[in-house]
Order: sequence, then structure tokens, then C-alpha cells
Amino acid sequence: MAAGQSLVSMQPASPVEDTYAKLAANAMLPVTDVDISEAPVPTIAPAIGSDQLAPDAFALPVLDARSEVDVQNLTKAVDIGAQLAKRASLLKSALADGAPQAVLSGGTAYVQPTMGRLTSGFGGRWGTMHYGIDVANGIGTPIFAVTDAVVEKSGPASGFGMWVVLRHTDGTQSVYGHINRSLVRVGQKVKAGEEIAEMGNRGFSTGPHLHFEIWQADGTKINPLPWLAAHGIRLNGSADDGPAHD
Repeated sequence: MAAGQSLVSMQPASPVEDTYAKLAANAMLPVTDVDISEAPVPTIAPAIGSDQLAPDAFALPVLDARSEVDVQNLTKAVDIGAQLAKRASLLKSALADGAPQAVLSGGTAYVQPTMGRLTSGFGGRWGTMHYGIDVANGIGTPIFAVTDAVVEKSGPASGFGMWVVLRHTDGTQSVYGHINRSLVRVGQKVKAGEEIAEMGNRGFSTGPHLHFEIWQADGTKINPLPWLAAHGIRLNGSADDGPAHD
């Protein structure tokens, strides 16, 4: 035996060694074609929470006809809500200075110009023409702008003692005569319901009252009562509830 050789190589192979030898030999053989279509598909367990995921992350829900109608109704409801809020805000502003009543007519606020009793109406009286209405109350009673306007006149006036004249956004004018004190200046913009003067007894007057007139855009003087009523404002009393004051 040559030096350095192992004795194992010289002995016959045991059954276990023979089995290992066959496995080693088989490992060297070429692999034949295999049809994988018949191979069983392994079962893969779903991921935790996968049942809560959308089947397609990029898919958007399609609204049916009823859903589209609901959206339209919701949009209308929002618009109506905004309109109601605007109306409420206008009325609240018109009443802020103490006007006894306010209404919206054509989207514009109108108020009752003062508190008191209607004592004299529009028309002929004692052989002359009375171009306004008279509302009686105490000196200092607040007088309000009947609607949004710009102050055209403020101060002394023949016959009225003192007055305020407002030009409204539609071109008509309102006149407030026999006032005790004016609270506005010419050129000033005023809002419906804003206090503009105090009731007085100046000029040709027999008692504290407001003489109120409405002039059309061309200057024609018209009956204030139908004009006020057309805008939703009605005064207490009638034109002959008391003595005329001017």
C-alpha cells in the first residue's frame, strides 16, 4: 500500500454507501421534459386586511341617475340656503337702527320711515294740494331712510323748516319734512333703515310730525301710500285719523 493512502478505498462498499453512490450518479443525469400545466397550483393565503381593499385602486364609482338627481337637489338646496341667508342679513341690517318694519321687494330692502299715527293723506285740502302724508309722534322720534339711497338735500327748507331728500337707486326720491334735526350730509350713501333725522315741528306745522313725500324720477309727486304698499309697507291708521299738521 502506498504511503498516505486511505484504507477505506480498499474495502467493499456498504449498503448505505451504495445508496449514496446511486443518488450521486442520478444527480448527473439530464432532466427530461416536464409538463407543468398539470402541476398543482399552490394555495396562497390572502394577506391580512386584503378583503378591505378596493379591487381596483384606480376605479371611480359610477353615479346612477338617482345619485345625479340627488346631487342636483343638494346644489339647489345650497343655493336656496345662501339666498335665504342673504335675505335675512338684509332684513336684519334694515331693522338694526329701530325701524318698525322692513320687507324685501325685488331684492331691495324697504322700511317704514317712522313710528306714529297717520293723520293726513295725499290730495286736496283747504283749497290747496297736500303732496305727502303726515305721521304724528313726539319730537325726537327717529326717522329712517325708506330704502337705499344717496342724500341730495339736508338742512333748511322753505315751508318745511328743515328737511332731508334722498334719491333712491331706481331714481325715485323720498322727502322728509319738518324734521327737528338732520343726521346726514349731502352726498352721503345711506342704507334702508338707517336713521337719518329726528321728527320735529319746524316750519309751517301745527304739531310734531313727519311730512313724507315720494317723487318720481322726473320730479312728479305721487301718493306715498300706494308706493309704500307696492313695496310691502303699510302704515297704521288712516289719512283722517287726526288733524292735519301742514
